[in-house]
Amino acid sequence: MSSPSTRIAGAAGGQPASNAAGAGRDLFWAVLVFALVAVLPLLTDSRVLSDYVIRLSAFAIFATSLNILVGYGGMVSFGHAMFFGGGAYAFGLLMQKAGTSVPMGMLGAIVFSAVLALAVGAICVRLKEIYFAFLTLAFQMLLHSVILSWISLTGGDQGLMGGIPRPPFLGIDLGQDRNLYWFSAAVAVICLLAMRLVLQSPFGYTLRMVRDNADRARFLGIDVWRVKLYAFVLSGVFASIGGVLLALFVSGAYPDFSYWTMSGEAVFMIMLGGLHVFAGPVLGAGLLLLFNDLVSRFTEYHGLALGVIVLLFALGFKRGIADFIGHAYRRVATGKRTG
Repeated sequence: MSSPSTRIAGAAGGQPASNAAGAGRDLFWAVLVFALVAVLPLLTDSRVLSDYVIRLSAFAIFATSLNILVGYGGMVSFGHAMFFGGGAYAFGLLMQKAGTSVPMGMLGAIVFSAVLALAVGAICVRLKEIYFAFLTLAFQMLLHSVILSWISLTGGDQGLMGGIPRPPFLGIDLGQDRNLYWFSAAVAVICLLAMRLVLQSPFGYTLRMVRDNADRARFLGIDVWRVKLYAFVLSGVFASIGGVLLALFVSGAYPDFSYWTMSGEAVFMIMLGGLHVFAGPVLGAGLLLLFNDLVSRFTEYHGLALGVIVLLFALGFKRGIADFIGHAYRRVATGKRTG
């Protein structure tokens, strides 16, 4: 007898794509992308390009993890930065105070964010739409207030000072810029591949069904609250890994990592890239980082200029870039078949 997840995946539109062929195809693209990114430092010594790829690795994971909730779960969170910043602080404190290795520090950050997401999500996923969005924002501001007020532990508004140690592990020295570049790219590719496989699994199709028709999902025997909670915890865990990468890059953790503007940036990345194409948030993260770099270089009116750019994209495409391209491609393909 099939499980509820399998039944609902079939009801959502056929067999899930996470079969051997689909997983093999995703793995091929992941290896290809990593190979292309990994060879860049061998072709150029540009520090700007290296820093950009490391930051993109962190924010691509962050934005894609948020899209698990927004695009696939229909849950718009305004407080997702609590996991991004929480992961960065947990990692930084473990490295500074406990002297753990980098892998153990990352594992500790993941466990911390998973427990935090489980506690927060158990309350938030019971609510819908704007109530869910603002409750997540309230929890994020609570964590941000704790970071600012617990000065003896977090450093307050100065952040974790003194740098984050990067002891070598398995022969990898992240103190070298090129190694940090390759490590960040590898972690990003692995995380994106993992999220892709999860979203193409029966659980991913179940989450889509809950998004589209929660009542029908309940009728088919799905525990809607549990599915939403699993998605919330999953997105929080991956967001924390993005925070760890950024903490390694800047060798510290700062209150801005968990502020509401960081959540807003992730939402902008999804809006720019697209909700309904898996790579959309990655594209949006790359564009927003690029716009940030260019705008801050050529004008002091950073916020105004960036807002105009985002507005032009929103009005011009009326959806994310990846969604726009995908929709145009489907229209052309449909026209050809009709013709």
